[in-house]
Amino acid sequence: MLNMDPPVMPVVPATQERPRIAVERLMLTEFRSYARAELYPASRHVVFTGPNGAGKTNLLEAVSFLSPGRGLRGGKLSQATRLGAARGWAVSARLETPEGQMDVGTGLISRTGGASLAGPIEGGSEDGSERPQDRRIVRIDGETVSSPAVLDDFIQVIWLTPQMDGLFIEAASARRRFLDKIVAGFHPGHSREVNAYERVMRDRNRLLAEGASDAGWLAALEARMAEHGVAIAAARREALDHLAGAIAATSSSFPQAALALEGELESALRDRPAVEVEEGFRDTLARMRPEDSRAGRTLSGPHRTDLKVRHAEKDMPAELCSTGEQKALLLGLTLASARLTASHFGAAPLLLLDEVAAHLDERRRAALFDELMAIGAQVWLTGTDRALFAALGERACYYQVDNGVITEET
Repeated sequence: MLNMDPPVMPVVPATQERPRIAVERLMLTEFRSYARAELYPASRHVVFTGPNGAGKTNLLEAVSFLSPGRGLRGGKLSQATRLGAARGWAVSARLETPEGQMDVGTGLISRTGGASLAGPIEGGSEDGSERPQDRRIVRIDGETVSSPAVLDDFIQVIWLTPQMDGLFIEAASARRRFLDKIVAGFHPGHSREVNAYERVMRDRNRLLAEGASDAGWLAALEARMAEHGVAIAAARREALDHLAGAIAATSSSFPQAALALEGELESALRDRPAVEVEEGFRDTLARMRPEDSRAGRTLSGPHRTDLKVRHAEKDMPAELCSTGEQKALLLGLTLASARLTASHFGAAPLLLLDEVAAHLDERRRAALFDELMAIGAQVWLTGTDRALFAALGERACYYQVDNGVITEET
């Protein structure tokens, strides 16, 4: 069990139904361990129980693909295709939203065949696949959209998995991804800015590696990098300020985190207008062309920013806290992020919590469920024992998962 401070604080559940995003129906095709699967949670919370390796996390990963990016595992998109499948994977869902029902489908068009969201698929855009022939596409209400990043305009999905337990001791890139996921819940266009910045940076890196001498071409790319980079840094600063406010304003059963950004552009924006920071970053990129060329990468920019977290009550860096305290800080941050998203997005997000309850004693599990109810989100949870989720009662639908077979329980 985790030994987590401060003591459990009561959290009052929401007294009325809040606007939220919820899955009414989920369908999987050739996804991980499932040739085909259909679930009808009817907007209730969802609990999957079963032994380790049974396929529970695969189901949460499928839901995570209702947001941009590579899902909660963060791997190559092709890895989500079921072994032996003759075509790419597909996930589709009917969602409850504040504006009414919405049908969303996403899938991978692979080199060997198509995905089946609702018939043949044409077009789409690349999103993390390892081969040019592999493309992730998204349809909303039957219409193919330009990029998976468009999903951020309609749906917010937040997750916490055991693989994230080492967030505070891993490389800065993991914390940066975690941060940008939070920012996207506050600024729906943030994912597009990050993707655009990274595309232009790759183009610049390639030109430098090839020894390109066209200074005008490089200058144009650097101007675009500066524009996107400052937008990214400004969004991070604003979202983190609001997240800190959400943490301070809420009594929680989990320790409060003190947050700070370590990044050149984020620091510069504290006391300089954005236009000056953009100009300065553009000049820095031009000056560092020789050094970046030798390094084979861009050495300055928001792609090197780090999120620093401290245990507020102990005034201790998160990476120096005990394993239990780190897990508790991360859970508290996830809940605060969900509250921030619900407030600013106008609807509570989907929350995916993988194997969270097993690490909490009965008192803290009850406190966690109370906080989740107060947020008003639809929550998808996994665990090995249904008894861990007894406090949810009839607010959840329960499924037993064993070797890829899903059985609904009463």
